[in-house]
Amino acid sequence: MSDFKSNLHFRWPFSYILSWPFTANGKYVKIDEEHPRVIVSKVMSEEPRVRIIVGGGAGHEPLFLGYVGKDFADAAVVGNINTSPAPDACYRSVKAVDSGKGSLFLYGNYAGDVMNFDMGAEMALDEDGIRVETVVVTDDVYSSKNKKDRRGVAGDVPVFKVAGSAAAKGYDLDTVKAVTERANDNTYSMGVALSSSTLPVTGKAIFEMAEDEMEVGMGIHGEPGIERSKIKPADEVVDEIMDHILADSGIAKGDKVYVLVNGLGGLPVMDQYVCYRRVNQILNEKGIEIHKAEVGNYATSMDMIGMSVTLLKLDNEIEELLDTPCDTPYYKI
Repeated sequence: MSDFKSNLHFRWPFSYILSWPFTANGKYVKIDEEHPRVIVSKVMSEEPRVRIIVGGGAGHEPLFLGYVGKDFADAAVVGNINTSPAPDACYRSVKAVDSGKGSLFLYGNYAGDVMNFDMGAEMALDEDGIRVETVVVTDDVYSSKNKKDRRGVAGDVPVFKVAGSAAAKGYDLDTVKAVTERANDNTYSMGVALSSSTLPVTGKAIFEMAEDEMEVGMGIHGEPGIERSKIKPADEVVDEIMDHILADSGIAKGDKVYVLVNGLGGLPVMDQYVCYRRVNQILNEKGIEIHKAEVGNYATSMDMIGMSVTLLKLDNEIEELLDTPCDTPYYKI
């Protein structure tokens, strides 16, 4: 690692993480005056509606901060690198955006997040009578055979989008939760890593991986995948990922899908498009219609070299919600 990378980029205090939304995206967001871990939209609707609050550990930018804005997320709660935000921050996010219609917490399925967001929801109800519901994203195919036990990875993005659009249409809290759960139930992801990410506190890799190795199914925090092997051509890697996703999801000929090819932070966008090219070929060969495709860095793991593929099987309502306009620093329609 170069001296520049070791001494500058990877040794910043947490305040640097939160400086980017305030300084670079001040049109959209602000840091909450009462809690520095809460980012609030400056362009949220003035009319009362269900508020969408997303969050989790830092290190996955633009997730979660980048999706706070107009008609997407109303607030984000951010913890330390790969660490869940504290319960008081989760509670404060509700207080910061409440308009009397309740709030929906959205985050990936990690034990610390579940515990702390649940505590924040309980505090909001006990202290202020504010109802908070939760949808936990569970899209990582390899992480468990049981859908409800899976990790949340890049599938966070379309699931969050569905929730934000449902709230923007004026749905009540129960309806927003129900359609968001349906989107999550139909979202499937799998990734591959060719390197570790670098831990900012130490400037060192989180785990060791040789330069000629890869691991299919690895999680965004370095959780173990299917196997570690020598690097294979992109088409072979995508074929393996798509075999797992299609077998698990049951997506088949005649279905319509949303596709996300997500970079994990260190993979060039050119390579991500090479991977999407193969995803597109496979879906076309199988008679599966691509309604919308997105390629880029949406949910990263700092500087990890790798990518993931996400498929969301669409119905008419979810398709409409995905296409509903929004405006945030990192997602616009």
